[in-house]
Amino acid sequence: MLWSLLKIVVFVVLVAALTLGAGFLMESSGGMMITVAGTEYTLGALQSVIALLVLVVALYVAFKVAGLLVALLRFINGDETALSRYFDRNRERKGFQALSEGIMALASGEGRLAMAKASKAEKYLHRPELTDLVSAQAAEMSGDRKKAEEVYKRLVTRDETRFVGIRGLMKQKLAAGDTDTALKLAERAFAIKPRHVEVQDTLLRLQAEKADYVGARATLAEKLKQGSLPRDVYRRRDAVLALSSAQAMEQEGHHGEANDAAIRANKASPDLIPAAAMAARAYTAQGNKRYATKVLKKAWAANPHPDLAAAYAEIEPGESATDRVRRFGTLTSINPDHRETRLLRAELALSAEDFPAARRAMGAMTEHEPDARVLAVMAAIERGEGASDAVVRGWLAKALTASRGPQWVCGNCHTIHGDWAPLCSNCGAFDSLEWTTPVQSEVVLPAGADMLPLIVGALEKPTADPGPAATTEATAPNSDTKSDIIDAETADEPETARAAGSDSERSRAK
Repeated sequence: MLWSLLKIVVFVVLVAALTLGAGFLMESSGGMMITVAGTEYTLGALQSVIALLVLVVALYVAFKVAGLLVALLRFINGDETALSRYFDRNRERKGFQALSEGIMALASGEGRLAMAKASKAEKYLHRPELTDLVSAQAAEMSGDRKKAEEVYKRLVTRDETRFVGIRGLMKQKLAAGDTDTALKLAERAFAIKPRHVEVQDTLLRLQAEKADYVGARATLAEKLKQGSLPRDVYRRRDAVLALSSAQAMEQEGHHGEANDAAIRANKASPDLIPAAAMAARAYTAQGNKRYATKVLKKAWAANPHPDLAAAYAEIEPGESATDRVRRFGTLTSINPDHRETRLLRAELALSAEDFPAARRAMGAMTEHEPDARVLAVMAAIERGEGASDAVVRGWLAKALTASRGPQWVCGNCHTIHGDWAPLCSNCGAFDSLEWTTPVQSEVVLPAGADMLPLIVGALEKPTADPGPAATTEATAPNSDTKSDIIDAETADEPETARAAGSDSERSRAK
């Protein structure tokens, strides 16, 4: 309504302005004199303006007629599209104008407007290879997935737009969770454009997810061949795929093939921790303990890890605690100041019941790196040295509120994983797991949990003179083995919670 009223007002204003202008020209005394073939023509002011307007229109018509004649001559000379191009020139101008407006609307996030402009451009241009792409992206932006899929299927039917259509359908299937169809589309897109990095990465991730490790390694080799992957990264990721293949063979019961694949993965990337541990176990199974030791020492030098220590222990499973401490000396001499090396020395000393050596190995870790594992080891040391239950439970209570320490964390989405895997379970990123301390602990404890050590200690404080039996218990050294200590650690956690509850009841009773 407002727009109609505005147009009427503008029309009235224009008519009034023209009327005033014509009246002014009619009343003016000036004019124009034209001499043609000795005859003079005198025009008034208004007549002069009308004559100029007629001249402009005549020139415009003359140019158009001249262009038409030129197009006609070209058509007569054999250019069959000369006349159609002449009449379609204006349509093309309008079509490209609508197309450019559609692209601008798409860039600014106006999906509906972009679809309308693309439809208008198609009406003028009849160039679906241009307008369909804008229409598909605009439909995706507007949430019309059915329309987008329809347009992408049209793009697939033409050779020049087939890759764009396949890629668009692939992304739609990935968003819908249809990874089987997405894998087939990724393979077709990769066959058309093997240099396309996004398609390479998508195909590699889907093949690894479907456990098609042979195909994934072929794709990885093609990435190296096309120059989209550095050689050192290629060796690392090829080792990851070889290790994943070995793990799959192990689960299927093909132990010999799995061992060979694990050894190849370790040779390709010696610092890959799971590959080193599995290769060491493979060498141990083959009776080649020297190679198993060499593999683990090399991996420990690059990045100490508990899995490497466990594999090193499996080389001589029946040895005594003293012999194990002596044999592990060659491993703990590598990276001696690393936290894993110090924790390993402390745990070995605990198993040999050498509690002072375990305390020396821990050093100041409880102050600088107080994670759950460090605090649990300290609880075991305290118990082994004969400390009271209050002290032991205090350390265990601190462990409840402490960080879990280094874990397998996705470098892309920071999701924490219990075990190493080639793909992140959350974001699907390939070879993104790193052994590091997460930014935020995965365990959320209730408010006041940091008071548990104080509560446990308060419960154990004697209120009267303890008897001889209690004194003997508090001062006598404990000679439990490491297995008994670990059992006591796990058994004390629920007991700590019960102690805290009892303390709350006493407070309410008071």
